[in-house]
Amino acid sequence: MNSRLWEIFLNSFSRILLPGLLVTIPLTLLAFFLAMVIAVIVAIIRFANIKILKDICRFYVWIIRGTPLLVQLFFAYYGLPILGITWKSPFICAVIVFALNEGAYASETIRGSLNSVPEGQIEAGYCVGMSYLQIMWRIVLPQALRAAFPSLMNGLIGMVKDTSLASNITVTEMFFNTRTIVTTTYEPLLLYTEVALIYLLFSTVLSKVQSIVEKKLNAQVGK
Repeated sequence: MNSRLWEIFLNSFSRILLPGLLVTIPLTLLAFFLAMVIAVIVAIIRFANIKILKDICRFYVWIIRGTPLLVQLFFAYYGLPILGITWKSPFICAVIVFALNEGAYASETIRGSLNSVPEGQIEAGYCVGMSYLQIMWRIVLPQALRAAFPSLMNGLIGMVKDTSLASNITVTEMFFNTRTIVTTTYEPLLLYTEVALIYLLFSTVLSKVQSIVEKKLNAQVGK
């Protein structure tokens, strides 16, 4: 590392980190929140075995899991406007696509966790006069989400890294800015290493949060 490379590294750090804090992280959190809403709804519908709705949800999961995320982004941002469906900003498009993508995968995780809850607990809920929704909300979902938590957190960490794909639809997140800086400095190795380290930093923080929450959840189960 000569003085020129150090200067590029230090000068570009804030230009890469700032979009990470202002775009990458908000994009991830918004998309993940919507994904969890989608995942819980889809998982409950499939768990409840409502025929027509179940088939629709299975089709949705099949399509999303069977196509690449990058293709989904291009389809939504560049393809749908041909059909008259336009986006106010590429950021909104990215949030929706990431939410739909992660929602499909997370719904399978939650569905598996729902199936792991003993059926006797559901029957006990009916015996004390609970409705189906009350049983799901008070008995089944808390246990299922606790069991699914590690896998869901892995999905969140994966989404942080996948947001780099949003640069392909002109979302000015970290990777987009890094590519822009590379075109003016001609130092791809240095700058892509730098952005990789920042992604690693974000992922490490989330992994630490996951570890702390898991310990608390395990402590509650042990009581």
